[in-house]
Amino acid sequence: MDNSAAKDILVEYLKQKKLRPTKERFLLLNEIMRTNGHFDADRLFATVNARGSNVSRATVYNTLDLLVDCGLVSRYRFGENHSRFEKAFGRPRHDHLICLECGDIIEFVNQKLEKIQEEVCSEQKFKPHNSTLQIFGVCAKCQSKKKHQ
Repeated sequence: MDNSAAKDILVEYLKQKKLRPTKERFLLLNEIMRTNGHFDADRLFATVNARGSNVSRATVYNTLDLLVDCGLVSRYRFGENHSRFEKAFGRPRHDHLICLECGDIIEFVNQKLEKIQEEVCSEQKFKPHNSTLQIFGVCAKCQSKKKHQ
């Protein structure tokens, strides 16, 4: 995927907020756009520094906040004590099944849920910004392990 559109969104956001377009912010954006799946701030920090960049942990956290605010990254709390993130730019809306045993996160898209959400918002004259459904339970793999114990 071409990251120039994501970069343009960040540049425009930084201009609107009167923030500097630092090389560290764009380095982090590029790393996130390269990442598939969910990650936490510490993993992002470790990844960029392992690649030879000298980005502070505070810069990682602050940049993640900016990227969430401008819609390029989504923040989730999956019943943990810390946030997880994933790129939102260029990805379809989806929901999550979270296994309470192994911590796996299974992403899914269901058009029926999309339609229900649209109907509810329309009925309530509500303009949605974004949404996510999180279902906590036990995945098939963990259920299978319990049966064989």
